Parts: sequence; C-alpha cells; structure tokens
Amino acid sequence: MAVRIESSPSIVETPVASARTVVVLDRALPKGLAANAAAVLALTLGARRPALVADDFEDASGVTHLGLFPTGLPVLGADASELPALREAARERDLLVVDLPAAAQQTNDYDQFRAMVAGAPPGELAYLGMLISGPKKVVRAVTGQLPLLR
Repeated sequence: MAVRIESSPSIVETPVASARTVVVLDRALPKGLAANAAAVLALTLGARRPALVADDFEDASGVTHLGLFPTGLPVLGADASELPALREAARERDLLVVDLPAAAQQTNDYDQFRAMVAGAPPGELAYLGMLISGPKKVVRAVTGQLPLLR
C-alpha cells in the first residue's frame, strides 16, 4: 500500500483548531480494502504532520494512552469517477492532499507501484481515495456535498 502526499506551504500553517481533515474513498470498495485505504491515508498524514496528533493522556488509573487526532476524521464516500476531479479541486485551493492511486492495492512492491503510477497515461490515473486537509471552509467547499461512507 502506498500513498502520495502533496501540499503547499499554506497548509502547514493551518492551526489544528481551524483545520478540517476528511478521508474520501471510492464507495464501491469492499469494507476491508476501504478500512485499509483509510488507515494508510491517516498514517501518512500523521507521519507528515505529527503536530496534528494531540498530547498523550491518562485514564483514572493513571495509565497513559497515546495522543489521538483531536478533531475527528470523517470518512466520506464518492464514486471512483469523481475522485480525480475532487483531487484537482483540492489541489487548486492549496489544500493538503494525500492520494491513494488504485495501483497501491495491486502490488506489495513499492518500486512496482511507483512504476505503475509513472506509467499511467496523463489524466488516467485511478484513485481508491484521498485525504484532504486544510481550512474548514475550504475543505467543506470541496467535500461538503459528499455523504458519509456507509
């Protein structure tokens, strides 16, 4: 499983409290593949933007729990055919985009995955999903019409 992340300098400066992050997946993905895709996208975001993870916390027994993503992470559904345009709309607005090309679930070999993505004809790269993050109003403008993935 592999992802690509693209961002502009503006997204790095968006405070967590004023940011919105969503995952958008191909609604036709089987549950297991959808869960895997969402996990990989979120892992990449956490690795690239560790400041988005809240502080560790303790329960009443004093046991420490690792910090979580504090603002919620809606998982939305879209038709696969809508994903390329959604990605472009987010990029045009300088939002952080972590995309998951379909080739990611076709091989476990990262070099082969990269070659598959590089060999896709321009405009024909298929996506399983993406994570979009940035200012709340801008993210909602791009994704607000999408329903929760069910």
